[in-house]
Amino acid sequence: MALRGAAVAGACIARQRTTPFLLSLPQNFREATADTVSSQKAKDDDDDDEQQSPQNWKIKMLYDGDCPLCMREVDMLRERNKQYGTIKFVDISSDDYSPEENKNLDYKTVMGRIHAILSDGTVVTDVEAFRKLYEQVGLGWVYAITKYEPIATIADAIYGVWAKYRLQITGRPPLDEILEVRRKNKADECNDNTTCKM
Repeated sequence: MALRGAAVAGACIARQRTTPFLLSLPQNFREATADTVSSQKAKDDDDDDEQQSPQNWKIKMLYDGDCPLCMREVDMLRERNKQYGTIKFVDISSDDYSPEENKNLDYKTVMGRIHAILSDGTVVTDVEAFRKLYEQVGLGWVYAITKYEPIATIADAIYGVWAKYRLQITGRPPLDEILEVRRKNKADECNDNTTCKM
């Protein structure tokens, strides 16, 4: 995903990936449609995570369920994980995401780049996270070459470009805007004077 995403990144940044069809739709229609699709997707993904997350997982994948390209990879890993049962999937975009249950990794941090948590508590990021995830579902060979220098450094640099422009490439607002919406939603939920964290 990291390498494929980075390849798409350059082309999409140059084109600013907004289609004429999408621009022709009224703004309120685009927002309402996106909200409806997003809320249904979040419910479906939360159900999938509960059903497919094994008790004795070896690695926990923290993923952005609102990222359409990321979800292609997550869906493939979920499908493979049915056979292996070694990955626990955690959607960070879910309202139920809890940093406390995930090595205190807050939403903003995990939105910056992929994070995975090994069963021993070790946190891995970037291409190493993909490599560990793929190894757990019998696809370790895909990222095996990234164990060696200078390939490891180059792969992480390419992934860094993807991570930096991921929101823009997938047509989403900047992280600051996403964080502000989450804050407002949390504030609405937390009006009963309880402490809420993002």
